[in-house]
Parts: sequence; C-alpha cells; structure tokens
Amino acid sequence: MAETGTTTPRERYRAQVRAEVKERAWEQIATAGASALSLNAIAKQMGMSGPALYRYFAGRDELITELVRDAYRSLADAFRAASAAGGGLTGLAHTLRDWALDDPQRYFLVYGTPVPGYHAPDDVTTIASEIMTALLDACAGLPADGSPTPLAAHLEGLGDQWTGGHPAPPAALQRALTCWTRLHGVLSLELAGHFTGMGFDPALLFTAELDALTGRSAS
Repeated sequence: MAETGTTTPRERYRAQVRAEVKERAWEQIATAGASALSLNAIAKQMGMSGPALYRYFAGRDELITELVRDAYRSLADAFRAASAAGGGLTGLAHTLRDWALDDPQRYFLVYGTPVPGYHAPDDVTTIASEIMTALLDACAGLPADGSPTPLAAHLEGLGDQWTGGHPAPPAALQRALTCWTRLHGVLSLELAGHFTGMGFDPALLFTAELDALTGRSAS
C-alpha cells in the first residue's frame, strides 16, 4: 500500500509488516517450495509470535493468494506494456521469458505444480485472464494459417470457458493455446534445469519455437 498522506501510522506499519511477511515467504518458497510455506516459521524469523502474525494474514492460503495475485499482476502489467509497445506475439513471448527468468520461483508458483489443498479465489483468476486476453489479441491480429482443424473446432465449441468471451476466431484460439503450451513447456524445462549440461542455448530454442509458431523462418 502506497503512502498517500491519508493513511495512518498504524496502517503504514501494517503494510510494512505484510510486505516483510511476503518477502520472507518468497525466501521460504525458494528454499523448500510453496507447499512447505509456514506462517509460524515466518513469525519466528521476524521475532513475532504465531498468533501475532495471524493478525496480518489469516492463514497460509491468504498469504499464498497475495503472492499469486502479485505474480499474476506483475505479468499482466508486463504484457500490457508489451502490447502497447506494438511488439505483437513475439513481444509477448519474449516478455514472458524475461519475466520468468527474472524470478523463477514466482514463475513456478503460478505455472508450476499446484500447491496441495490451495484454491485461488475468483479475483486471481480474473487477473490471470488479462494475460490470456493479451495473447488472444496478438493471435487474432495474425493471418489464419491453413484449413480449420479439429482442435480449432473443439475450442470454438467450448464457448468462453477459457477465453473470457474473447471474439478471436477458431484459428486464433488454436494458435494462442499452442503458443501458450509450447512456450511454457520450454520455459518450465529451462527453469527446472533440465537443459543444464546439454550444451545448447535455451534462448535459441525458445526463439526457434516462437518462429515456428508465428510462421517465421528461424534467423
């Protein structure tokens, strides 16, 4: 929460404590993963009692929600800036990779293995849909390639289950979904270290996949 001149000292202190809790949470996630997140351990690190910390976060799920919300919001904002810059699908793809490499734990929190027992609230899903909308916008602006496919027809028949009602044609839906899955596949393998020791540049693999998806010749 930004200081605006209308907040009270108590409100500013509360915002500072919540920010520090989130910093400690990211440290825990980097060490042991999100499933091991413990408010009591964070309280101990901060020199507080467990009950005292629960005045700032009602429980583990609320803390995870804040972290997930922050992660999605940062990517949605980055996509919005890339779209405004006119980079198209290529710009969005490289924005995604830069964002992922900047903080792999943040990436894995939202695109890795789901945290057992955690379910994100609707407002988090709404933020995530902004990211897909930017991708669909970029794909809808590209020329259709080839004849309709069974996958495109299937996606069209799903209605707005994953598109949020976006008016993209079936070919654009297929391109968006294909881009999303293939680029995340490369990123997930890279960030998890599965390319280590293989001797090739993951950036070139990512670009080659993107070129294939956009119909460009690899350069």
